[in-house]
Amino acid sequence: MLPQEFSLEGRVAIVTGAGRGIGKAISLVLAEAGADVAVAARTVAQIEEAAGQIQQMGRRALAIATDVTQTEQVELMVEETIREFGRVDVLVNNAGIARPKQLVPLGDIRLPGWQRVSDLTTRLSDEEWSSTINTNLTSAFLCTRAVGPHMLARKYGKVINVTSRNANTGDPYRTHYNTSKAALSMFTRCVALEWAPFNINVNAIGPGAFYTELSKGSFERPELREPMLRSIPLGRAGDLREVGLLALYLASDASSYMTGQTLYLDGGFTAY
Repeated sequence: MLPQEFSLEGRVAIVTGAGRGIGKAISLVLAEAGADVAVAARTVAQIEEAAGQIQQMGRRALAIATDVTQTEQVELMVEETIREFGRVDVLVNNAGIARPKQLVPLGDIRLPGWQRVSDLTTRLSDEEWSSTINTNLTSAFLCTRAVGPHMLARKYGKVINVTSRNANTGDPYRTHYNTSKAALSMFTRCVALEWAPFNINVNAIGPGAFYTELSKGSFERPELREPMLRSIPLGRAGDLREVGLLALYLASDASSYMTGQTLYLDGGFTAY
């Protein structure tokens, strides 16, 4: 038997970016541990499929089509979850995008990872910068702010922000992405301090190499995959369920004395 502190029986979670990849994996593990889950993303078919899998486990699920960069849609998402389930105990801010691009064209210079860049002839545009910051960082701000009054009133809550190992490293062609993820780790620390008096834990997970829609380009090309795997001390990519299990720890009472931390789940990459 598992220690009771890991049980999520009677708890309700919202997971953003939950239609696929890391978000879906987290949703399924939280449901497996006993949580009812509101799965949110823009693609209706994907979140309906995720919700169906959760319901097959005997848990309640709610698929909410949401653009988490839009204040009104985020607030409606939280309101609908509370109306349906009566509470929100766990918020997982997972929505994110990654589109490598150089700040300005570098001419004939080719730095590591240049193969991932779709256009080496133009500079990073205002729209590309803004969409990355809005999806990876502003969405977490909007969702956390929306659940805040509810969690503070109940003096209980778990907020989990999915950042990246890139929050702790520098990379060519990822200025916008790494900046957004580093800022998300700082957001985690600051909100953790503000909400600590209310018994609310705010932490982050920094995944390393996992096969997802965002990363499949690197995995499917040997010239990118092999150097990536060689850079990981454990010598392999992670399994998506492993992210879900770490999220379960942070969502449960087992982590009640942890707040303001970013836990890197990266096979040892950031230990260098």
